[in-house]
Amino acid sequence: MEVLLLIIAIIILLVVIIVFLMLYNMSVHKKIETFSNLNQKIMSLNVLQEFMDTISEEKSADEKISKINEILIEKYDIKYSTIVVYNGAEYIIKATNVEERHWGTLRNLHAEDIFKDSIETATPKYITVDKEGERLPYQKLEFGRAKSAMFFPLYIDNIYIGYWIIESGKPHDFDNIDTTILEVVKNNIISVIRTIDKQNVIENIVRDDEFTGLKSEEYLYGEGKRKIDQYDTSAVCMLKIVNMQEINEEYGRHTGNQVITKVSQTILQNIASEYVCVRYMGPKFAIVFSGIEVEGMTGLVEDMKKNIEALKIEQVEEDVYEGEEPQEVSPIVNIVVTTYYKGTALEGTTKKLEKYLDSAQKQESQINYI
Repeated sequence: MEVLLLIIAIIILLVVIIVFLMLYNMSVHKKIETFSNLNQKIMSLNVLQEFMDTISEEKSADEKISKINEILIEKYDIKYSTIVVYNGAEYIIKATNVEERHWGTLRNLHAEDIFKDSIETATPKYITVDKEGERLPYQKLEFGRAKSAMFFPLYIDNIYIGYWIIESGKPHDFDNIDTTILEVVKNNIISVIRTIDKQNVIENIVRDDEFTGLKSEEYLYGEGKRKIDQYDTSAVCMLKIVNMQEINEEYGRHTGNQVITKVSQTILQNIASEYVCVRYMGPKFAIVFSGIEVEGMTGLVEDMKKNIEALKIEQVEEDVYEGEEPQEVSPIVNIVVTTYYKGTALEGTTKKLEKYLDSAQKQESQINYI
């Protein structure tokens, strides 16, 4: 009897120990899970900070989105990551680490039946294979590259703009991934695309002026600004041909165009190639003397003004009336100069100069420092 009681006591003790260990393991697992979630949240915040740092860098819009994709790949240990955006005419791969021979497939995933519901419902889609010899439904000519994929449609203000897809070379590799974290990452990608969209527009509307070959005003705020912001301060100069309207009216528009051409050529002859010069608008030109203090380019601007106004431009044949002799015209320029500080709004600086020139007396012709 005593032996039986002892055995029962031992069994009860073992049960208590097992229950205690189970409760302890559950507590430890919960703590690990809490720590893991906290760690993921901290990492997401760090990634978001890197996103914001990338946005503020002096890079092109395409360079920024490529760097953001690299951050995703590194921080989340993703094998393949591809961001595809619809530009209104076609699907463009904005960033990927997949070999170029697969790009044709990746930029046409919107047409795949398996992803259509995902796009229509704005929900992620996870697909994988079970065996090594199988391939994902969208793969045409490839077998070994990807065995698992998560597809995220991208929307801005309920408007579909493209998708983000991550891929792995292992079957079922995303089975236990925290999709809430990936949703946060997806939203961050959307925020980045929204933020750099305006920069992308500016870069894409830059044109070469027909008569001068110079870049248009928009160049200043994209690639031009990246060059300028290599220095803390720069001198910004804007000049206006104040008798342009008179030349057009009295000597003809063909002659006016010739004046624009000759003035631009003279400007370029008077400045170093590393400085930024654009046809700003109409009879105005903007020149940024990168890294130069205003006091250091006074003589240069004076010489440039003198050389421009010394031009004698013959009236173009198309503008000469029959029986008359072509006449000579000379441009008259008004110039204003100020300092631009890196990190401030360059467009604000140029607008200030433009406002000064447009509000000046009609025939004012001097060099003004503001």
